[in-house]
Amino acid sequence: MIVAIDGPCGSGKGTVAKKLEERLNLVNIDTGATYRCVALSALNNNIDISDEMKIIDISNDIDIKFKDHKVYLNGEDVTKRIRDNDVTAIVSPVSKIIKVRENMVKLQRKLASTSDVVLEGRDITTVVFPNADFKFYLDATLEERVNRRLKQNEELGIASNYDDLYKNMAERDYNDMHKPVGSLMRTDDQIYIDSTNISIDEVVDKMVDIIKGEN
Repeated sequence: MIVAIDGPCGSGKGTVAKKLEERLNLVNIDTGATYRCVALSALNNNIDISDEMKIIDISNDIDIKFKDHKVYLNGEDVTKRIRDNDVTAIVSPVSKIIKVRENMVKLQRKLASTSDVVLEGRDITTVVFPNADFKFYLDATLEERVNRRLKQNEELGIASNYDDLYKNMAERDYNDMHKPVGSLMRTDDQIYIDSTNISIDEVVDKMVDIIKGEN
């Protein structure tokens, strides 16, 4: 079974996917983390973000694994590191590189080929798994998403402020919706959920009911 969740950054997709993993015994594949790993690898190797060929080379051979709710890049736990501001600042342009996206989609499909999975991202329901068993679009207002990310960063010990997060998230929204490949979009076959005024647990309850055929 494949449960796919799309939506803008900060809408709660990652948290929802983790809770669905626990509630329904699914394997959670964080697709956004795969792009963040490519971005981090570029930073680690001092590669200029404009040098697309070198970034593509990284994506050709990158070793990414998900285990015990953690993300590993070349065997190193980078779960927190890939959420730092320097990685966040370049992940959108990295993910716009068509060949990088092709390589990550191949990786994501490979990771999802042997288990019942839940995946979240920007194009999971439209590009990566257009025939997923359940396709959700999770949304929230920009202001609410910024506040959530601010709180999340505080809990992780990541320095940030509202204005910078608002600007960065608004730019990411625009970039995500205008990518030549894999852009974020609404489709008629997605189940739309606005989480602005409801809790994450209420979102999860709705999804579980739908998946179990109770709603």
